[in-house]
Amino acid sequence: MRRRDFIAGVVACAPFAMAARAEPSDQVRRIGFLGAASAAKYASLVDAFRSGLREFGYIEGKNIVIEFRWAEGNNQRLPDLARELVGMHPRLLVTHGTPGTSAAKQATATLPIVMAVSGDAIATGLIKSLAQSGCNVTGTTFFGPELAAKRLELIRETVPSLSRVAVFVNPDNPVNGPVLKAMDDAAAALGIKLQQFVVRRSDELDGAFAAIAAQRCDGIAVFEDAITIANAPAIAQLAAKQRLPVTGFPALAVAGGLIGYGANIPKLFGRAAYFVDKILHGAKPEDIPVEQPTEFDLVINRTTANALGVTIPATLLATADKVIG
Repeated sequence: MRRRDFIAGVVACAPFAMAARAEPSDQVRRIGFLGAASAAKYASLVDAFRSGLREFGYIEGKNIVIEFRWAEGNNQRLPDLARELVGMHPRLLVTHGTPGTSAAKQATATLPIVMAVSGDAIATGLIKSLAQSGCNVTGTTFFGPELAAKRLELIRETVPSLSRVAVFVNPDNPVNGPVLKAMDDAAAALGIKLQQFVVRRSDELDGAFAAIAAQRCDGIAVFEDAITIANAPAIAQLAAKQRLPVTGFPALAVAGGLIGYGANIPKLFGRAAYFVDKILHGAKPEDIPVEQPTEFDLVINRTTANALGVTIPATLLATADKVIG
């Protein structure tokens, strides 16, 4: 699979029952995992994290124990779950998404926190800089605003007739501000009107799609949020029912969306193991530079394009990292 640079710079099973009840010995490390969605919907991403841990010699139930806490798509539960994990005295916490990382940071100023992935961590105030976070947080962050704007350009190039594009907004996610600003600027330049639809939980998707139909939107742009990532298949299916082209992160195109562009999120969850290993070997999170992905995948679902009667430009097909169908 070819990869191209755009900018420089998750079934999670509960831990083994016996290991979860037993207090780890000096050779067994306990870490906490704060999940914003559900174990079932983030299964592949947690599998990628486990695979990364194995590469560093950590075998769950043998020399590492992972305590999972899931907010089940309700960000308001994250602060309580973060405090619960901190109270278990793990060696560190692993988080994903801005709300989860923010909740963990509020729960502890001393326990190391590893971001598997979060939207622009500098813009949202999670860290001071990439070189030195200035706090107990390290891991991976990415430029959500730039990616979201690029996706609008891609879908407009593919469907030139687009005029009103729906965008899912989660007011509980601080990254919404800079992302929506970038999308508004891109939409204005493209002559597209953006229509926002609030989706805080999975059970709000059906209502959002009903509102999208009522507002006569002719496309959908999706950016990374714990809810949208967890519900990529549902979003793709609902969009297909309304015959709407949808663009978003790569997994959305794999699930049936039209175009996906962005970082490989499973790869980032696997990379989180690197930061975990560094900390377990004594490194301080503020001394471990925060990373940014520099490789981004363009995924085009030609099967979906055919179903929608959309012709993918030859230039896009030639530069795609993956073409489905």
